[in-house]
Amino acid sequence: MLSLLSVNKPCRVFLLASSLSFILLFPAFIARAQADDPLASALEAARRNRDPVQLESLKSQLEQRIGQNPKDASSQYKLALVDSYLVDVAESRKDKKAAIAALDKAIEADQRAIQLDDKSSDAHSLLADLYGRKIGRGGGMFAGPRFGPKVGDENKRAMALDDKNPHVWASTGRQYLMAPKAFGGDTAKAIESFKKSLTLDPNQDETWVWLAKAYEKQSDKANARDAVQHALQLNPQSPSAQETSKSLEK
Repeated sequence: MLSLLSVNKPCRVFLLASSLSFILLFPAFIARAQADDPLASALEAARRNRDPVQLESLKSQLEQRIGQNPKDASSQYKLALVDSYLVDVAESRKDKKAAIAALDKAIEADQRAIQLDDKSSDAHSLLADLYGRKIGRGGGMFAGPRFGPKVGDENKRAMALDDKNPHVWASTGRQYLMAPKAFGGDTAKAIESFKKSLTLDPNQDETWVWLAKAYEKQSDKANARDAVQHALQLNPQSPSAQETSKSLEK
């Protein structure tokens, strides 16, 4: 690796100035991204703690946006995300009816997003997750045969679009983890997929939780605890990380 001290003085000055410029300008890049979508920071906050009041407010704002521009694929996708978080809220309250309703709305919104922009790997991987959640949640005995192939199709499409997207690898991992062995379930492949996702982006608290769940399924509590601690360090408010941590202490 090139040492800064081995570079002549004019070059050192240039490199230091360039580094300082990047440090000073980086907050501006973040601010610009948030300015592009004022709801971005609120959406991330709601994702982190699954606050129902925040989520309902975001849902209302996104529906208003879509009412003004029905062809806004990005807002349709974000609405699907919000509805998927509301599924978690309903499940935490043991409200099966509300969970099913929110899940159906999430699927509808994500399908509209894909109709408007079929090239979004994020939208396809989210739809794979939503179809996966449909299995066993009011779908009846035929939910597996009906939605299982759709999960695989959406993940394959997402992977073909962008195999460097960490969300795509995380969704693929959930497919391997949740599917029965007879239908392609494979815990080892799930762990491999989650690790690949975290290699691409180690700051995904939710993927660390899923990695912990996969290790727990293998009865590897040491690695499961390590993974969930990573999740809690990234997001101490995470309901799923807190719940998983408690289950590992039993």
